[in-house]
Amino acid sequence: MSLLPLEDIPGPLPASTAGPDATPTTSAPVPLPFRLPSAARLATKVLTLLPLLLIAVWAAVDWRAMYAGTARLAAADPWWLLAAFFFTCLGWGTAALVRQGAVPERLPTGLLIASQFAAGAANHALPASIGAHAVTLRFLQGRGIPLARATASLALYSLVRPIAKTIVLLAFLITFPEMLSFGQLVPRGWSLVLAFGGLGAALATAAVLLTFVRPLRRPALRCVRTALTDVRQLHTMPSRILALWGGAAAAPVLQATVIFSVGASLGMPLSWAQVVLAFLAASTAVGAVPAPGGIGPVDAATVFTMVAFGAPMDLATASVIGYRVLTVWVPLLPGALMLSALVHRKVL
Repeated sequence: MSLLPLEDIPGPLPASTAGPDATPTTSAPVPLPFRLPSAARLATKVLTLLPLLLIAVWAAVDWRAMYAGTARLAAADPWWLLAAFFFTCLGWGTAALVRQGAVPERLPTGLLIASQFAAGAANHALPASIGAHAVTLRFLQGRGIPLARATASLALYSLVRPIAKTIVLLAFLITFPEMLSFGQLVPRGWSLVLAFGGLGAALATAAVLLTFVRPLRRPALRCVRTALTDVRQLHTMPSRILALWGGAAAAPVLQATVIFSVGASLGMPLSWAQVVLAFLAASTAVGAVPAPGGIGPVDAATVFTMVAFGAPMDLATASVIGYRVLTVWVPLLPGALMLSALVHRKVL
């Protein structure tokens, strides 16, 4: 018996000529074409990682202040620090309360508090509260509130807070007239000229833009009309009035109470009323300076005012640094993770 050459051995029949009982042959899987991720999916991933990147950059720039404040707090009274952390947590709830008071619709409480906790992390990355407003704007739009009404609520929030802070400051001045030394705290000379000059320049710039830039004028007027309509509606609802004005008045008092608690843990010899009055005066005087989260100008003015009340410079400085550690650095990483989670789940 002779063997056939290898090339003469018949192979499997093609599919077209194979009989009905022939076993079908398996073909190799066809590779799927490579597809780039969509723009929306890519933007979501970028926004999810952006807060963590901002934290890393800020930690590299401001690590000395964080280290000094943390080292000083290590020797402080832990019970007073626990009280300071408690008032810090109340501040997040107060911010959510004011946001709810600025819109007529009922917002989900849990998501609202979570969004404000996340907004705190964004607020410390951009000046003039732009980060917090951007997070809140996305949250309100996600709840079905139109862009014009959501923007109007942000404008109302930004307007009510300084008005309420000024009212609280006047109430403290009337209640404790002997505490404040106006001769040391009221700006004089060029400081007064620069303060009023900056305010006048801001108003003049806004007037020029609204007068000559027509694409900006129409949405601005629509936003003003929407805001006036919502303001009238909100002030017919007692719950919204209490949330808006009560929360806006309580917010700076809680912030000052955190400073007082940190100062008490370090042995600073100022009363609660003095610290609250010092913070209110300082934040009212320089709060309009566009710094991330008010860090910088408000801190320096608060230290200066507390020293004017009789606090030692080192204790006043350590109290403000400790306040920033508790209100900025401690919740910054959890807030950034919350922000990433809300973006990933498309709440924002």
